[in-house]
Amino acid sequence: MDIFKRYGLVKLDESEVDPNPFKQFDVWYKVALKSKIKEPTTMILATATPDGIPSARAVLLKRHDHSGFVFFTNYESRKGQEIAQNPRATLLFLWTNLSRQIRIEGTVEKTSGTESEEYFSTRPFRSRIAAWASQQSYVIRNRQYLKERFENLLKKYKNEKVPLPPFWGGYRLKPEHFEFWQGRIDRLHDRVRYSKMNDAWKIERLAP
Repeated sequence: MDIFKRYGLVKLDESEVDPNPFKQFDVWYKVALKSKIKEPTTMILATATPDGIPSARAVLLKRHDHSGFVFFTNYESRKGQEIAQNPRATLLFLWTNLSRQIRIEGTVEKTSGTESEEYFSTRPFRSRIAAWASQQSYVIRNRQYLKERFENLLKKYKNEKVPLPPFWGGYRLKPEHFEFWQGRIDRLHDRVRYSKMNDAWKIERLAP
């Protein structure tokens, strides 16, 4: 079915959403997981330098709860360097098959070493090796250089536990704003925003 024909099949009403945005996220997230959407955990992470130069890339949501949304990466990558200098960031989930998107704004902080270690140990062996092999975001001579680093590390850790790299780990975005978007007919889409007000959340409808 054409995406524009799907608009209007469901609605998003500020009087009916859960007063807690984390619970509202869970409702939509569970629907996305059960749907046939490819990679429903994919989210766009937007960061910026202290002087406002933006950048964005796709990362995977690995866990979430009322403390925030967690992803893992190389701390020395471009996003890692930007987060270190400017911890404000935005996440965007786009589920086109459902005509839905969720935007989450907040501040980012590193997860604990224990949390990073626990997740790293669950990654496939070759993925743990890749974390060591890739000098993420840095210029390299060619792919052969990367392949040789990877192969050498495969041999090094063939019969050993692959340790957590000191430059790799998790980040948690702690939300201050949520925006839920539902596609509707005639481009009169539904947009509901949650804004954190001390220990409560203010809910407002935005014009599409």
